[in-house]
Amino acid sequence: MTRVLFEVGRLIGRRDRGAPTGVDRVCLAYDRWLRGLQGVTLVPVHTTRRRMTALEPRWVAESLDEVARRWSGEPMAAPSAEEARLRRALTGARPVRSLMGRQEDAEPGQGRRTVERLLRTRPLPELRKGDRYIDVGHAPLDGPYGLARLRSHGVKSFVMIHDLIPVSHPEYCRPGEGPRHRSRVRAALVDAAGVIANSATTAGALERFAEQERLTPPPIVATPLGLEPVFAARRWSPDVDPYLVCIGTLEARKNLAFLLTVWRRLAERLGPVAPRLALIGRHGWENEAILDHLERSPPLQGLVHHAAELPDAALARLMAGARSVLAPSAVEGFDLPALEALALGVPVIASDIPVHRELARGARLVDPLDGPGWAAAIEAACAGPVAGPSFAAPTWAEHFALVAKLAGLPEGR
Repeated sequence: MTRVLFEVGRLIGRRDRGAPTGVDRVCLAYDRWLRGLQGVTLVPVHTTRRRMTALEPRWVAESLDEVARRWSGEPMAAPSAEEARLRRALTGARPVRSLMGRQEDAEPGQGRRTVERLLRTRPLPELRKGDRYIDVGHAPLDGPYGLARLRSHGVKSFVMIHDLIPVSHPEYCRPGEGPRHRSRVRAALVDAAGVIANSATTAGALERFAEQERLTPPPIVATPLGLEPVFAARRWSPDVDPYLVCIGTLEARKNLAFLLTVWRRLAERLGPVAPRLALIGRHGWENEAILDHLERSPPLQGLVHHAAELPDAALARLMAGARSVLAPSAVEGFDLPALEALALGVPVIASDIPVHRELARGARLVDPLDGPGWAAAIEAACAGPVAGPSFAAPTWAEHFALVAKLAGLPEGR
């Protein structure tokens, strides 16, 4: 039996969140895949800079199944209060002020969850040659209990790098994140047996980084991420009242302050017929300019609305009713919402950046700083519904077939 140590610390630490990030979705998909493999003994682990600990498999499985159900939502269930409130704001009579999703700074029950995780800790099995370690959630790979230690015991590590944004664009990230990510990526390129990139764009960035750092990288496999089933079937049916959707963390690199400036111009020019905009995502780093627009710009009041966390089923419903899904980011390693919208048949307006040129085939691409171009594209989307082009979405089966080959694991179902 092949033994796989799978990094679950990120997911276990985020169980109280109402909705996943893109990286969280990847971690859940890998959990499902690894649990379904025949001939594999799965050991869920949690790694910090100080230690690596094993967790009780049954408890982890039950916890992550519950999280997956909550984050997915029920496609046929009645909308939640948050979704219903957002839909009322986007259609029908315009409220006086914008709808701002509420978000607590701390995760509810965080202390209790930490104690529970500690109680579920088990002694880490003795590391042995031939074990595999898989991390797709940016654990501290460069720590004393990271990849170098695993390699010294003969463990083969396989790591996903989602992007190199903290290295290439540190201005969009928290102070200090650039050096931390550089160290993390170096550890992957030096001590991992293989690296998984979510796009050819990310793989190219990794290869350039390795050359700059004078490193000889391990095999790098570029394989796009799959989509969840709720986004797989075309079902675009735009609402009579035109609205558009933009999904992603409220942070500087998503280019949302620019988008809101464009929306202010639309509001000033079009007046009462200006389209509404739904921003869906948690508060992130360097979002003051975004929040100032939302809270203090008179033309945007009643026009732009924010919801912090919605499950996948709600996101799919809102996308399916929108005239377009917007993806204005300045830089991305991958862009799940853009691909999800295209798979649903929804037209997408996206920034003209490498990853969108690679993966968002059929989207209307506009320079991320071209204000008049974005305004014209948005007005055209609202003028008359035109279905998005046929789009062949990447699948998890295709993704895992390549990862299994890289890691020497059975593909599973």
